[in-house]
Amino acid sequence: MACVFCSRDKLVTDFVYEDESVMAFMDMDPINEGHILLVPKEHYLDVDEIPDETLSRLMIVSKKIVSALKDVYKPHGYSMMQNGGAFNDVGHYHLHIFPRYNGDGFGWTYGGDVKKVSAGIAERIRERIN
Repeated sequence: MACVFCSRDKLVTDFVYEDESVMAFMDMDPINEGHILLVPKEHYLDVDEIPDETLSRLMIVSKKIVSALKDVYKPHGYSMMQNGGAFNDVGHYHLHIFPRYNGDGFGWTYGGDVKKVSAGIAERIRERIN
């Protein structure tokens, strides 16, 4: 089955932005009004697969979208989030950008177990980044 985000013609939504490498459109199941999905036109699952030039373009366009949302909705804030790997339910990288309001009901939820934090963990990650 072909990826729905790889074919602009299969997307039944309103587009808010498009250039040679990225496109942005209204989410069909919005968290709040103004919820936008920003995607690269080429197929990638995860952020670490995206070429730097395209990734930079995604961030530049996300900045423009946030500015537009602030102007249109006058929200208390905004959220940008992206799920990777098995948690990407579409199978194509997409960045959620949406206005936020005090009391809108959206928030982080996760298990209550205490998570380990240490200098050793930071060092392992730092080694792989550098």
